[in-house]
Amino acid sequence: MKALLLTSLFAGTMLLSGCVISVDKSDEDGYHLSSGVNWKKHEAKNRQFISDVSPGVSKMSVVDTLGPADFNEMVSSDGDAVQVLYYRTQRIDDDGVTTKNECTPLVFINNELVGWGELSLSKYL
Repeated sequence: MKALLLTSLFAGTMLLSGCVISVDKSDEDGYHLSSGVNWKKHEAKNRQFISDVSPGVSKMSVVDTLGPADFNEMVSSDGDAVQVLYYRTQRIDDDGVTTKNECTPLVFINNELVGWGELSLSKYL
């Protein structure tokens, strides 16, 4: 009887061990980017850069500073390459998914920044 009880206790312990739930409380709502920067800081950095940038900056310079765009579109128009890079600048839906309406478009013609925002987007496309 004692052996059965010890065997049951040992088996129960083995079955229940190894169950670990890890909760990261470093960010209040769980939004993290692969770089480890939380989404609020990431959006603020993007907004600050966009508010300070000047037309004529190269696409490479923007990508070097902000990293890869959340969305990237390109079209040829009158022999020019028109490229739009979308960077997240505001959260609208708390769903963990970045959508274009949460981004600011940066418009490049032949790899040179010509404008940003919806007005610029409608002008060049």
